[in-house]
Amino acid sequence: MSRTLKWILAVNLAVLAILAFVYPHLMVGPGKLIPGHAKLEADCFACHSAFTGAESQRCTTCHKPQDIGKLTTVGLPIDKPLTKTPFHQKLVSSDCVACHSDHAGVKRFRTTGRFNHLLLEKTARAECQTCHKAPTDDLHRQVTGQCSQCHSQDKWTPATFDHRKYFELDRDHNVQCVTCHVRNDYSRYTCYGCHEHSEQKIRREHIEEGIRDFNNCVECHRNADEHDIRGDFGKGRGEGKDSKRRKREKDDD
Repeated sequence: MSRTLKWILAVNLAVLAILAFVYPHLMVGPGKLIPGHAKLEADCFACHSAFTGAESQRCTTCHKPQDIGKLTTVGLPIDKPLTKTPFHQKLVSSDCVACHSDHAGVKRFRTTGRFNHLLLEKTARAECQTCHKAPTDDLHRQVTGQCSQCHSQDKWTPATFDHRKYFELDRDHNVQCVTCHVRNDYSRYTCYGCHEHSEQKIRREHIEEGIRDFNNCVECHRNADEHDIRGDFGKGRGEGKDSKRRKREKDDD
């Protein structure tokens, strides 16, 4: 390669570099800005720094984290908030570019990809319905709060909860959730929510079987079949009235 050609290439590269700094919105801009940032169209370095790109620290000079979702950048109340509840105040850090880009062509002013809930404070991650609308299907209408019992924060479907792991909801137990989970508290349950089971009756039957520990029903029972007992409790059942009767019936056969 001749010396002249090298000089021509060097000059061209230098010119391009200078133009990229003098007119960055024309040379490297990915698209138009949103109307609210139109006045910054020719001032890329209002949001970007040389060689490192957009910086959240520059965003917060105009967008105060404590006011986002509540006030405009000039301090006026927002009439129609973009979200049900302002949540930027509950972020663990002001990492604006982790979610936002306002250039046309790159999902301007919208979160880029799935929102990372780990950006929220731990207490805020448990308050799903402050930001999300509750589902309106038959099942979820019975449920209030505690979304994390069935769903992960990475994705809504598929649900992570399998009721059969604890108890099979067969035709004899096709009831409303509140029958077993009082006050929609799905971390607890009771088997005394229907007329079939009463505490006195269950206590009497278990005592007759020689069983003294019967507070945690699903520890032994997996479905409506009272003889389908899981674990060691099924093996160690006492010779109560019912067990003796079943033994006699078996001998008669």
